[in-house]
Amino acid sequence: MVWLTGASGTAGNRAAAAPADAPKWQMEYLDRGLVAVQTDQGVFVSWRLLGTEPDDTTFNLYRNGQLLNPSPLADGTNDTDPEGTGDDVYAVSAVVNGVEQPRSGPARAWGSNHLRVPLRKPADGVNPDGTPYTYSANDASVGDLDGDGQYEIVLKWDPSNSKDNSQDGVTGNVYVDAYELDGTLLWRIDLGKNIRAGAHYTQFMVYDLDGDGKAEVAMKTADGTTDGTGQVIGDPNADYRDLTGGRVLSGPEYLTIFEGATGKQLATTDYDPPRGNVSDWGDNYGNRVDRFLACIAYLDGERPSLVMARGYYTRTVLVAYNWRDGQLTKLWKFDSNNPGYGDYVDQGNHNLSVADVDGDGKDEIVYGAMTVDDNGQGLYNTGLGHGDALHVGDLDPTRPGLEVFKVLENKPYGAAVWDAAAGEVLWRVTGTKDTGRGVSADIDPNYPGEEVWAPSGVGLYTIKGDKIGDAAPSMNFAIWWDGDLQRELLDDNHIDKWDYANQTMTRVLTAEGDASNNGTKATPSLQADLFGDWREEAVWRTEDSTALDIYTTTAPTEHRFHTLMHDPVYRLGAAWQNVAYNQPPHPSFFLGYDMAQPPAPNVYELVPASVDVEPNTLNKMSQGGDNSLTVRVALPDGLGGQGIRATSAALTVNGQTIEAQNGTVPEADSSQDGNAQITLKFDRRQTIAALGDLDGDVSVKVDGALTDGNRFVGTGSIRVIH
Repeated sequence: MVWLTGASGTAGNRAAAAPADAPKWQMEYLDRGLVAVQTDQGVFVSWRLLGTEPDDTTFNLYRNGQLLNPSPLADGTNDTDPEGTGDDVYAVSAVVNGVEQPRSGPARAWGSNHLRVPLRKPADGVNPDGTPYTYSANDASVGDLDGDGQYEIVLKWDPSNSKDNSQDGVTGNVYVDAYELDGTLLWRIDLGKNIRAGAHYTQFMVYDLDGDGKAEVAMKTADGTTDGTGQVIGDPNADYRDLTGGRVLSGPEYLTIFEGATGKQLATTDYDPPRGNVSDWGDNYGNRVDRFLACIAYLDGERPSLVMARGYYTRTVLVAYNWRDGQLTKLWKFDSNNPGYGDYVDQGNHNLSVADVDGDGKDEIVYGAMTVDDNGQGLYNTGLGHGDALHVGDLDPTRPGLEVFKVLENKPYGAAVWDAAAGEVLWRVTGTKDTGRGVSADIDPNYPGEEVWAPSGVGLYTIKGDKIGDAAPSMNFAIWWDGDLQRELLDDNHIDKWDYANQTMTRVLTAEGDASNNGTKATPSLQADLFGDWREEAVWRTEDSTALDIYTTTAPTEHRFHTLMHDPVYRLGAAWQNVAYNQPPHPSFFLGYDMAQPPAPNVYELVPASVDVEPNTLNKMSQGGDNSLTVRVALPDGLGGQGIRATSAALTVNGQTIEAQNGTVPEADSSQDGNAQITLKFDRRQTIAALGDLDGDVSVKVDGALTDGNRFVGTGSIRVIH
C-alpha cells in the first residue's frame, strides 16, 4: 500500500514516545493463521504478518504444493486463486532477504465465509418454582491453551434466568467451557450455586500469565466451584444463596487461576477486595457490591499481570496480581476509600480499557472517568462520572498520544473526549438524558481521525468536536471488514457500512441463523483478529446455541499491517471484551483513512517448545563422564530451517538457574519439516546440586533467546535416583 502523509502526520503515536531502551513486551506465539475460503471468484486466501516480522517481508503461496506466484507477494497478506476449488489445500511461506522460510501448516478451503464450531450445550435446569430454564452460549474469549500457536475458544454459558444485579431471582449455575476450533471440548468449569449468573458477576481473563507459552484462565470462584478435572473448590455442600432475592451476600469469595489446557485449578486465594459490609458499596440489597471488572495489563512494561476489580458507583477497588513460577502474588491495591482518593468515587464504567497512556512503557487502566497508574496510584480523575461505553486509542492522529471517548450517565449527560495521558477534557457535549451508548470509529474520510457518536441528543461528531449531523450510525461494535481503511459497524447479527454521503446504513453481511447476546446490548460472543490478515472476525452463536459461527472477510485488500493481536492495546482489548458491557477493541495506533505508517510493535513472541533431557535418569551419586547434561529443544512447525539459533539459554531446576555451558549455544539442527532442533549442554554437577533433596520425577524448565528476536520456553522432566 502507499502511505499518505496528510493531516494524520504523526505515524500513529502511542501516547508520548516510549523510552528508546524500553524492553519488548512478551506476546503469545502465533502461527501463520492461514485461512482459505471458496468464493465466486475462486479461493480467497489470507494470512498473518506477525508483529515480530519486518514490514518488507514477502510471501509465497502454494496450492497442493505448487507455487502460485511468479514472484513473492508484497502487496497485502491475502490473495485470490481464481482456479482454486473447495478440494484444494493451501500453504504460505515468508520470504526474508530473498530466502524462503519454512511453509505454514496446511489450510483446506472452507465452503463458505464462516467456520462452524460445534458446542456441547449444558442440560436444562429447573427454577425453585418448578419452571424450566435453558442455556445459551454467551461471551467468549480466546487464548492459546495448548501452545500450538492456534487459538482455542473459552466460552461462558448463560442460563435463561440470569439476572442483572438490580433484579431479584435465583439463577442457574454458570458454566465456562474451552473448545478447539473443530468443536472438541477440552474442559468445563461449573462455577456452582454460589456464583450468580449475569453480566456483572463473572469476568473471565484468558491470557498467558506465567510465560510458559500457554494461556491460563482466571476468574472469581466460590465454594462449590468444580474445575475442569472434577476437583471441587472449598465446601461442596455450602449454599449461601438468599432464596428470596437470589443474591449471594455471605460466604467466602475466591480468585482462582486455572490451567488453560485442562481447566485444572492451579491456585485459589481469597478474592480481594472482599464484600465486607454490603451497604459500603452504595446500597443495602446487594446490587452495587457485586459489580466486578477485570483486565490484563503489562504493569512492568514486559510481562502481563492480572487486575481484578470491584465497584464503580461508589467505592472502587482494583487489585493487581502476578501469576509466575507457580506463585500468585499481589502487587498493589487501589482503593477509593484511601486518603486522597475520595473524589474517585462514582467514576467507574461498566467497562474499562488498558493502554500505556503516559508513554512510560507500562500500562495504565482507564477505569471509566478515572485512570489508575501502573503502580496502583491514581493517575488522574476527570470527574465526569459513571457511564456505559468507553473507547481508548489514537482516535485523533493530528495530536500526540492517545485519546478517550466516553458517554456519560450523570447530568448533564452527553459525551466527552479527553487526553488519555493527563485527563484534560478536550471537548464535551451535553445530552437530553442518560447517554447509554457511544462509538468511536473512522467511518467518514472527509474528516481527520475517528468520528464519535452517541444517542440522547448527542449526534455524530468529528474527533475535534465539530458536529457532522444529528443522524447517527448504529451504536454497538465497530469492525474492520471490507478492503478499505474505514471501519464497518456490527450490531445484532449483521455488519453495515456507513454511507457518509447520504448518512444512512448499507448492509454488508447478515449472519443468517445466528443470534447476538446480552439482550438489548446485542453483542457478538467475540470480535477480534483471530486469523488471516489484519481484518477482524465476528463470532456469533447459532440461534439454538448448538454451535458458534466464526465469520471472516473475503474482501481483497492491498492494505497490510501486522496482525492486530500483536498490538498490545488491541490484544488486551480482546481479553477484556467479555467484561460487563462489552466494547470493541482498538489498536494503539490510528487505523483509518489518510493514516501514517504505524510503528512496528515493540514485542517478542514467547515460543513454546518441547524439551527432552538426556540422560533422562540422573543418579545423584554419579558425576558422569563429561559432566554434561544434554537438553534437546524442539520448536514448533514452521520455525527453523534458515539458521535460527539460540543466543542464550538457561535451565531452571528446583528454583535455581543454570546457564548453558561456556555461555555458548550451538546452532539449531533443522529437520526436513522446518522444525528447529536446538541442542544445549548444561553442567551435570550444578544440576545435581540444584536438585537438593528432590528425587523421583522432577520438572525442569528451559528458556532462552533466539536470533530472530523471540524467546522460547519449554518444560521437561528428569528421573532422579540415588
